[in-house]
Amino acid sequence: MFPPNIKAEPSQSHEEDLSSILSTEERVKLTLLLANITELMRKQITDTFDASITSATPPLQALNLTDKNPNIEDTKAEKETEEEINARKLREQREKELSAPKMLELKEESLKFFDNWRESVISRIGTAVNNSKEVVEEQKDKASVEATKNEPPSEPKVIRSNTNIEEADAALVELYPPTSTSLYSLPRDKRILLLNAMLLLLLSLEHYVAPSRILLLHISSSLHLPLHILAEHEVKVAQGLLEAAKHMSGREETQKRSDENKTSRRWKVGLAGVAGAAVIGITGGLAAPLVAGALGTIFGGLGLGATTAASLLGALAESGVIVGSLFGAYGGRMTGKMMDAYAKEVEDFAFLPLKGSKHHDPKPEDRRLRVTIGVSGWLTQREDIVIPWRALGRQSEVFALRWELEALSKLGSSLESVVKTAAWTVAKKEIISRTIFASLMTALWPIGLLKISKIVDNPFSVAKNRADKAGLVLADALINKAQGERPVTLIGYSLGARLIYSCLMSLAERRAFGLVESAVLIGTPAPSDAAVWRSMRSVVSGRLVNVYSENDYILAFLYRTSSIQYGVAGLQEAQDVKGIENVNVSEMVSGHLRYQYLVGSILEKIGFEDIDTEEIAREEETLALLEEQEKKDEEKKGGENVDPDEEAKRLEKEVEKKSGQRKPESKEEQTFMQKASGMMKFR
Repeated sequence: MFPPNIKAEPSQSHEEDLSSILSTEERVKLTLLLANITELMRKQITDTFDASITSATPPLQALNLTDKNPNIEDTKAEKETEEEINARKLREQREKELSAPKMLELKEESLKFFDNWRESVISRIGTAVNNSKEVVEEQKDKASVEATKNEPPSEPKVIRSNTNIEEADAALVELYPPTSTSLYSLPRDKRILLLNAMLLLLLSLEHYVAPSRILLLHISSSLHLPLHILAEHEVKVAQGLLEAAKHMSGREETQKRSDENKTSRRWKVGLAGVAGAAVIGITGGLAAPLVAGALGTIFGGLGLGATTAASLLGALAESGVIVGSLFGAYGGRMTGKMMDAYAKEVEDFAFLPLKGSKHHDPKPEDRRLRVTIGVSGWLTQREDIVIPWRALGRQSEVFALRWELEALSKLGSSLESVVKTAAWTVAKKEIISRTIFASLMTALWPIGLLKISKIVDNPFSVAKNRADKAGLVLADALINKAQGERPVTLIGYSLGARLIYSCLMSLAERRAFGLVESAVLIGTPAPSDAAVWRSMRSVVSGRLVNVYSENDYILAFLYRTSSIQYGVAGLQEAQDVKGIENVNVSEMVSGHLRYQYLVGSILEKIGFEDIDTEEIAREEETLALLEEQEKKDEEKKGGENVDPDEEAKRLEKEVEKKSGQRKPESKEEQTFMQKASGMMKFR
C-alpha cells in the first residue's frame, strides 16, 4: 500500500502565485525544512526497531556493557553485577526478537512506504515553489535530524480543565518539537499563509494520510504557530472542498471517472469515489468558472486566492469524484454491500456519527479532514456506545463503533453485579494487602471470589474473542477506505482497547501503513510485551498511548487465565519500544468500571488536542454521584455475613434476569442511531 502517484501537475502560470509568497532563498529553506522534518520522522521509525532502546532506569540505560572501565587495569577483570547480567540478557532478548524475519520484513516495508510518501511530498512541494530537481535533491542531501534539537518527552504534559490554549499548545509542541528554520522570522500572516499552502499541497496528492498530518504538526511547531490554527484551518478546508464540489457537474465525466476508479484504486471498495456523491450531494465533473469562484470565496479566508488555491489543490479542485473519495464511502456504501459483509463477521458492526445530524448520513457541515473512532469495552445500557465519546471535540469527525451488543451487554451486567457483591468487597481488601501482581503470578485468589468467577469468566472470554474478530473487521474497513483517504485516530477502553490492539496488529500484518494517526488504548486486556507494541507502533504515525492503572483489580482477575507471562498492558507499562507513551492513571482510576466515566479526563491528562471541557465536567459530576451511591451501598452491606455459595447462586439468577430483559430491537422499531442522536440534541 503506497501513496498514489501524483496526478495532474498545475500549470506554471498558476505556480507563480505561490512562488510570489516566498523569495528564492525562502523557497530553498522551505524545501530544507521539509527534508529535515521528514528525516526526523524516518529516524523515529528506525528507532522503533532499535535493540539498544530500553525502558530501564537512566543509570542502567546509560550503561554500555562493551566499554572497558578506564579506572581499572585489564588484568583485574570485574565480574558482572546482577543488574549488568539482567541488562545484557534483556538486550540479547531484544536483539533476538528484532532479528526475526517477520520483524525485519516489517521494518523494511515500513521504511519503504515512508520513503515513497516522502519522495512524493518533497517532489510535489519542490514543483509548487518552482525549485529545480537539483535544488530539491541538494536539500534532501543536507537533511539532518540534528536540526530538531529537542526529543519528544517521555512523560506527557498534564493538561487540566483550567488549562488555557497557550499551555495546551505548549504540550503539543513538546510532542512535535520545532525544527530549526529561519522561516519562523517571517511575519505571522505569511507563516499562516505558508501553513495553509502546505495543507492544500498535501491534499493535492489526493489523500491525507497520517504522515502528512504529522508533517503539518511539525511544520506548525517549526513556524512557531499555535497548533490549534492548523486544526481550525483543516475544518475550513473541509468545508471549502465540499462547498466547491457542489458546483461540479457533468454526468458523463462522473461515469468516466467511476470507471477509472474501478481499475486504478485497487484498495478501495467498489466505487468508493462515487459513494462520495451520496455523501456530499454532487454529481462529479467540473464547471471551471463556478469552481474557481467557489474556491475563491471559501479559501479567501485562508489568505489564498481562487487561482492559487486551485493550482495548489491540483486535480482535487477539478473532480467531485476525487473529493468524494477523500471523504470516504461512509454514506450509502457503508449501509450497503460493505456493511452487509462486515455484519456477517461481527454482529451490529457500524460507525455511528456522534455530532450533528440525526440522519444516518452526516451532513456536509459535519464532515472533517480527520476521523476519530471511539470504541466502548462493555455496556450496561445501549447508550454506553456513544456516551463515553461525547467529550471528543468538533475538529475531527467523531464516530462511535457499535459492535456485538449482546456480548458486551452480558459482560456489563456480569461486571456490574460482581463488583456489588460482598465476596468482591472482601476479596479486594485481600488483594490490596499483597498487590495485584502477587495475586496474578501466584494464582492465589480469594476463595469467595473464585466461587463467583463463572459469572464473569465466560462473558469476558466470549466478548474478548469477539473483540479480536471485530478488530480484524475494523482493520479491513480502514484498508478499504470506509472512512476515505483521511487519517484516523482510534481510542478505546477495556475490550474496546483490545479491539484496537487486534486492529493494529492486523494492519501491521497486512503492511497497511499511513492509515492511523494516533491510538489511545485505555485499561487494555492485551500483552505489554515489546514485540506486540513494536508491531502496533509501526502502523501508528503519531501518538501511541498505553493508559494503565495499578489499581485495576477487576482486569487482573479477568485476565488471570490469559497469557500473563507476556504482561498486561492495562496494569503496567509497555516496555522497550521507542515512541510509546505510558501513562499511569492509578490515582484517577480506582477500578476497571471507572474507565467509561473517565475517558474525557484521561484524554485531558495526556494532552489530547481536541476535547470538550464541558462534557468532561459532566463526566466528573456523574462519577461523583455514582461513587456517593456506592459508598452508601457498601455501608449498608458492612455488617452482613453472606454465604459465598448462596451469593453465587443469587448472582447467577440476577445476571440471567438482566440479560433476559434486553431484547433485540426489531427492524420496525426506531434505530439505535436515531435514539442516540435524539439524546444528543443539546449538542
